Amino acid sequence: MMKRTLFPSLLLALTGFGCAPADVSSPDPEVDVVFAAGKADESGFDACTQEKIVAHVNDFGTSVDSLKADGVHTRAARNLIAQRDGFDMTPGTADDSLFADIYEIDKVSWVGPAALRQLAAIVEADCAAPATPATDMDVIFSPQPFERSHLAKAIELIGGAERSLDIAMYSFSDGRVLHAIEDAIDRGVIVRVVYNGALDHKSDPAGTMSARIEEAGADVRYINKIMHNKFVIIDGPQEDVAHADTAWLMSGSGNWSTSAGTRYDENTIVTKGHRELNLRFQREFNLLWENSRDLAWSDYDYWTSEQIDETDLEHDDNVDAYFTSTNFRTYVSSRYGNTFGRVRGRAEIANQLVSLIEGATESIKIASGHLRSKPVADALIAAVQANPDLNVMIYLDGQEFVSEYTHEAQLDNREDCLADAAGSATRTEDCYNRGFLYAYAMVQEGMDVRFKHYSYRWHYSYAVQMHHKYLIIDDSIVATGSYNLSDNAEVNTMENVVVVNKDAYPAFVQSFVDNFHAMWDTGRDGTLYDDLMEDVLNGSDPFPIVYDSMALTWDEVDTLKRAMRDACPAINTESFRRNPQRHFICVPN
Repeated sequence: MMKRTLFPSLLLALTGFGCAPADVSSPDPEVDVVFAAGKADESGFDACTQEKIVAHVNDFGTSVDSLKADGVHTRAARNLIAQRDGFDMTPGTADDSLFADIYEIDKVSWVGPAALRQLAAIVEADCAAPATPATDMDVIFSPQPFERSHLAKAIELIGGAERSLDIAMYSFSDGRVLHAIEDAIDRGVIVRVVYNGALDHKSDPAGTMSARIEEAGADVRYINKIMHNKFVIIDGPQEDVAHADTAWLMSGSGNWSTSAGTRYDENTIVTKGHRELNLRFQREFNLLWENSRDLAWSDYDYWTSEQIDETDLEHDDNVDAYFTSTNFRTYVSSRYGNTFGRVRGRAEIANQLVSLIEGATESIKIASGHLRSKPVADALIAAVQANPDLNVMIYLDGQEFVSEYTHEAQLDNREDCLADAAGSATRTEDCYNRGFLYAYAMVQEGMDVRFKHYSYRWHYSYAVQMHHKYLIIDDSIVATGSYNLSDNAEVNTMENVVVVNKDAYPAFVQSFVDNFHAMWDTGRDGTLYDDLMEDVLNGSDPFPIVYDSMALTWDEVDTLKRAMRDACPAINTESFRRNPQRHFICVPN
């Protein structure tokens, strides 16, 4: 049946083809019921746990993917969300059917003892004694239910701010975080924001998030490059370096959007009182701020922080931070004002990552939305050629898959570009910075590559992205941040990477190792791939071309995509190509 591999949100689209929504009410004879009316006390779940389970499932931030990420069986997760959201499969509409109590949840098909125990585990912390807050370094992984996400942590830390918030954010759309900022401003907290969105909003700010932030009382500015950082410094060393000993820092791959918290694979590090990191990130914010341009929506007095120089830093041999801003010079344009200009030949973060790769002796694990960096790709190839026993595992987002044909076309285009650039070092450099996808090249070199695959054709509207940007060297060193593994990230974008050594932070590094291995086996513990292939090869009903996420090898993706093209040639028509967000299924010939 098709519904084995479909998101519940797609079921409505299939009703015209005779497919009904998932059964969310009839009892399943193969599943024992934990609860019976009047016997909740016998379950071992106290009143708080029951209440939190109901609240969690009813929370519109809870999705099929977040439930699955927390260990709930796929069918149970689908049916719970399908019943909650009603026939239109859209939360917050008139036909929603929220659960009144734990007994209603227990009645849902495929929600048995295992699913209920997992739901209880999800909310366990909410009913436990308050945990001691992190004092040095921690990490929050996505996807999570909202209340456990990096967004909730941001709200908590912003809620505790006393003096200042310095925010450098690529994408910002979550209203709950904005409300926390508004409350902080009402308390007298000074808020400065370098926001990439303001680059687009500057000509007509009305109604934009940039305007909303300024209207709340924060000063919003932008720079002339892509500002891809995602960090906030709470009560940082703006005016006194001593505040670095108590400040909080959040930084990582996750933007301030609901999708980043509850749908995508992300990581956000949280530190308190780490003097070197706080000073380095404050110095980076100061650089961006002092060379920014004003949104000019509200009237704020511009002010700068005390300068932080190298003598203020106390170097921690087990932690470091790097920024692509080193690749740029600053100047004042007579026409546009403060400006960052690229300095050719510099590659601050790429050089650091190459050095880490060259130092690997046992293993390299990479979780990245992209692999488009020539220096990193070349270093990986050199590493496995020099050490055939080196275990390289690369997990990429599905959009990084390229067929053999496309890979060869990339090579041909590069050769043509290099031929045209003969004699020009600048043009030759540009030929190598043209978004080359290296996944197939890694496969050719015998590296173990998997893709988080969830659709025949990628589109942001339904993509549940593998959005991490981290490397793990010998299970002992983690490099993580906002930096995509791409040449564009190095030469056109403001990024950061934090490098952490296991010697001083063993739990922190091990959490990344555990996260990687969990993602590496996404969707491989059942028959998702085989079921989908069966639907494509032998089914007569429409088959899904957007489906549950699976960690697939290059061969598995190639086989699946070929089968889909053969079964449904319409998949490559102009309508499907130009508007993939309108096509969730394909009808076989």
